[in-house]
Amino acid sequence: MKHRLRTKFSLTIALAMLLTIGLVSLLSNFLIEKQFTNYLGIQQEKRILEIADNLSQQYNSTTKTWDSDFVHTIGMYALNDGYIISVTDAAGQVIWDAETCDMTMCNQVTNNITNSMAMQHPQSQGEFTSKSISLTKDNDVTGTVNVKYYGPYFLNEDDFQFLKSLNLILIGIAFISLIFSIVLGTILARRLSKPILKTVDATKQISQGDYSVRIEENTNTTELDELIDAINHLADSLGKQEALRKQLTADVAHELRTPLTSVGTHIEAMIEGVWEPTEQRLQSCYDEILRIGKIIQDLENLARVESENLKLDKKQLNLTEVAEKVLGNLEAEISRKKLMVSIEGTRSDFIGDPDRISQVLMNLISNAIKYTPDGGQIQILITESDQVVEIRVKDNGLGIPEDEQPYIFERFYRADKSRNRLTGGTGIGLAIVKSIVTAHGGTVAVESRPNEGSCFTVILPK
Repeated sequence: MKHRLRTKFSLTIALAMLLTIGLVSLLSNFLIEKQFTNYLGIQQEKRILEIADNLSQQYNSTTKTWDSDFVHTIGMYALNDGYIISVTDAAGQVIWDAETCDMTMCNQVTNNITNSMAMQHPQSQGEFTSKSISLTKDNDVTGTVNVKYYGPYFLNEDDFQFLKSLNLILIGIAFISLIFSIVLGTILARRLSKPILKTVDATKQISQGDYSVRIEENTNTTELDELIDAINHLADSLGKQEALRKQLTADVAHELRTPLTSVGTHIEAMIEGVWEPTEQRLQSCYDEILRIGKIIQDLENLARVESENLKLDKKQLNLTEVAEKVLGNLEAEISRKKLMVSIEGTRSDFIGDPDRISQVLMNLISNAIKYTPDGGQIQILITESDQVVEIRVKDNGLGIPEDEQPYIFERFYRADKSRNRLTGGTGIGLAIVKSIVTAHGGTVAVESRPNEGSCFTVILPK
């Protein structure tokens, strides 16, 4: 059976509070009772010594006699308190004996204490015992008192009432605390479940394709705020991905429609006899077919690079040598546009896939060549530290508008909306660059200003 978070949280707090209070109550009851019984044992010893001291005062050293009346009074008070005494003089003669004086009352006191302790405090496991104390007066032994009492301690009615009241107080505290914990748990559960329920509703809307939903909630709880931020970021990312997906569909359709329309129109005209199938017209159709093949090849390259099964054949390579090799392959284009291209920095060694890194540099440098005017400059800067190597490809070309820069690494995205074939290809090159760099555990970023140039920075861990 499933339960709501609010119910579970409230019950958990209530149970935890109940267990805590129960444990505290048991420990408090045990410790208080232990200290109380220790206190009673000490008081019992003091009471016995007090009885002996009072009896000692009843001996007259001058006349060598005992004040029998006061001895009787002390004995009866002691009997009422649960102490049965017997007093003898120095010669062993009995001066006063509670059992002889009132045997019935002695038996009653003994039975009452024994039954009461057995019923209400059986854990004491006590019994009646006796203790003899010498009576002295002016440092002379004048007699002996034998005290019979229930040991190691016994409780009277007031003591039992005190313990009962204590238990009732602890039970009352436990009950009040339980009610308080349930109320507090309900309030806390409501505060915690409210943003979570909003998050659940938001995720449901996101799963149904509504990426515009946002959670406006400040809980002052770090974990919940992080959860809300993560959901909002997820919705934002999915919204951007959806927009890019739609843009991708439109771009692919646009990229394929133009050459297919051109080829279809030319072939139809030649079939119907409107045009003669000249070499020039057939070459135009062939060029358009090659362009379609180039688009498909770019898509295949991107799919292969972004595949989860992409395996990097890592080897030790020198980035400067890789850059020089790429420039050699692009020498014809560089010469045609009379560009000044330089490689600066250290000859950094790096562990990576040579073919993939070459592809990264090829795409970045070829882009720089395309968008740099004749006679422009391109700089390739290579630096390193203990942890990373950094590659910068900097040009003084057309630049990229600031609002376009966050999207240039997406598939088919091009800042050049006109898609002039002379200024760029399908818009997949930078997406491939990002995928390869990410596969190596690195990052790629761009800084650019329109009409001032662009600088692409690739950072790769060693």
